[in-house]
Amino acid sequence: MKQACYTIESNLPLAPGVYRMCLVGDTSAITAGGQFVDVAIGGFFLRRPIAVQKWDSRSMHIVYKVVGKGTEVMSRMTPGQSLDVLTGLGNGFDAGACKASALIVSGGLGASPVFSLAKSLVEAGRKVEVIMGFNSAADVILADEFKALGASVDVVTMDGSCGLKGLVTDAMPSDGYDYFYTCGPKVMMKAVCAKASAPGEASLEERMGCGCGICYGCTCHTASGPKRVCADGPVFKKEEIIW
Repeated sequence: MKQACYTIESNLPLAPGVYRMCLVGDTSAITAGGQFVDVAIGGFFLRRPIAVQKWDSRSMHIVYKVVGKGTEVMSRMTPGQSLDVLTGLGNGFDAGACKASALIVSGGLGASPVFSLAKSLVEAGRKVEVIMGFNSAADVILADEFKALGASVDVVTMDGSCGLKGLVTDAMPSDGYDYFYTCGPKVMMKAVCAKASAPGEASLEERMGCGCGICYGCTCHTASGPKRVCADGPVFKKEEIIW
């Protein structure tokens, strides 16, 4: 974990109520897709935990949804403003667990945490199939960016306004992959884990107080006992999770 000051380079809408912010600063503590940062917002006691979509040596991108007063304030921030951010939080996805072909299944904002994972897998020569679920065409984010990586992408919408109509599980293949990764609503991930024909990992989400394992406010139940989503996760292996 590392605390530093970052400068906002851009803060632009991706979909209704969804924004992507580019922060310039020290990214050395970020080591894997699926990790998150904790953003301090003036006037609010608790930081906001937000997953990292992608990063390089000078900057990182975070994608967030306006769900309360804190993220509403974030959506109005402009380039040049500074933010106090904790980086390198949580344990990310294990890209090395996939040996040949990976299936990535995301729902809504869950497309952001798996983006860097997909990039790592493609760069390692793995075949990557991405299934992305959204409510409607208006909510679709990052699909073109996943395609630009070289991944195979299937979009699924609840209302059928883009891609296949239905649930992400309707688009899941019965085989053809040796490892899967998923991030999105809990009910979706539970269904994905139940249908998957290979081992895999899921990124959980819980309300967080400290974001670094001190307060135990985000504890979840696992096969090996209580675990902290922020410090022991947010990524857990399929067999660990008690839904």
